[in-house]
Amino acid sequence: MKIILYIVIAAITFVACTHNPEVPNDYTSVNSQPDIYPDYKDVVVPPNIAPLNFGIRGDITDCVARFTLADNQTFTFGNCNKVLIDEDDWKEMLATAKGNSIKVEVFTNEDGKWNAYLPFTIYVAEEEIDPYISYRLIFPSYVAYEMLSINQRNLTNFDESDIFNNMIVSGEKDGQCINCHSYQNYETKNMQFHMRQGHGGTMLVTNNKPQKIDLKTDSTISAGVYPAWHPTLPLIAYSTNHTGQSFHTRSKAKIEVQDTESDIILYDVEKNEVRYVSGRANELECFPCWSPDGKYLYYCSAHFEYYNDSLPKSGEMIMRYEQVRYDIYRKSFNADKLSFGATELVYKASDDSLSATFPRISPDGRYLLTGIAPYGCFHVWHPTADLYLMDLQTKNIRKLENVNSAYAESYHSWSSNGRWMVFISRRDDNNYSRLYFAYFDKNGKAHKAFELPQRDPDFYTYFMRSYNVPEFMKEPVTVTPQELASEALKDAKKVKFVSTTNTDARSGASVLATEAKHTVN
Repeated sequence: MKIILYIVIAAITFVACTHNPEVPNDYTSVNSQPDIYPDYKDVVVPPNIAPLNFGIRGDITDCVARFTLADNQTFTFGNCNKVLIDEDDWKEMLATAKGNSIKVEVFTNEDGKWNAYLPFTIYVAEEEIDPYISYRLIFPSYVAYEMLSINQRNLTNFDESDIFNNMIVSGEKDGQCINCHSYQNYETKNMQFHMRQGHGGTMLVTNNKPQKIDLKTDSTISAGVYPAWHPTLPLIAYSTNHTGQSFHTRSKAKIEVQDTESDIILYDVEKNEVRYVSGRANELECFPCWSPDGKYLYYCSAHFEYYNDSLPKSGEMIMRYEQVRYDIYRKSFNADKLSFGATELVYKASDDSLSATFPRISPDGRYLLTGIAPYGCFHVWHPTADLYLMDLQTKNIRKLENVNSAYAESYHSWSSNGRWMVFISRRDDNNYSRLYFAYFDKNGKAHKAFELPQRDPDFYTYFMRSYNVPEFMKEPVTVTPQELASEALKDAKKVKFVSTTNTDARSGASVLATEAKHTVN
């Protein structure tokens, strides 16, 4: 009932706040910019983004925002305490201001008196953003869940729809977790996501045809976990993980998620076969990522040796979790032989007492975007987690100052043209993760991040689910949730394990002996 009431109130408020008001003639100038939410002051946005609707904080009864273009053309919006921009007017403004800027002046009425704040600027980039993005929506719980969905959003407007919702096939006795959606080269005809517990398996979509498969074999430690589609070939690299979690009683981090074991495998989609990429002893290998040309597979690995035979691995990991630090490696890939070269060190974060996770290579192959924290692999729960950028030509690595906040940033991705980043951040309240975008210019500079626009600026105040794993898409997913649900109820097709000459054993002794580690040149 409360949700319905909020929707009704929001709808009434939206209608009341959309007329074009006049700018007041009599006002007092304020020597500061307005306090708005979301914060869209001085951001760089794509020329095809949805309207940047915002609210104005404070005890105000009315507002007007004047948008002025370079040709002195003006548009005005606002009433109540919100600035809601007409979509057609917004498209016209973006088209006119492309490669230029829009000046925004905000006027507010407080106690019957108008105030005029210092203007701010919205810069409009030349380069567009991919028109779609997908993400998982989840309540921020730790050990239980109910409703989960993987959604897609049209970034040029406010349209959103389910790709898959676990409630379609879940019940009280067979609850289903869904995660790790992924696409091949930003296109949706080839995609995958995992289903855990009830009706478990991996939902694989090839040429828009879904099929449920079981990636677990007797020779691997688990089914596939974190995926990475090869950019052109019918191949997916996965990590396999034994994962556990523990809880803090005092720390702001709240929870630790650790792997006690993890390897990298390769799945051949057409042959339905898996094989080891790397299963080195005393190495926790995770987060595979292909280079855009498909010639290298990047991944993270932490060297960790278990010493206490009286404890299970999970128990010792809980005691020593702050010692786990991941470095970034890569292997060359021979597509004809489906074989990998020697392990090459890309970035040894552990030398700086840091841990690097989730490597993502820019579409031009020059930059590596990674998450950095003092330890561990699940940085979404670490307030200290930040995004760093490595120039693969110069080997220089730096913190992205205009992107990070005082709270966790993680789950980052590049747009298909390399000019936009998306990531999740807890900067709003350190509880809910939200989607943020940042422009990355041709000079390698990341600009101030902005939050995913919503039709109602109050949306995030009332929306009690977190976003995670954002992925850019050139097009929407066209396979329907009902088609996916029908396949989810079927038995999963088992994959076949294929032994290889250099990485076919988890013992890793012979593997490690033949792998020459060296730094990328």
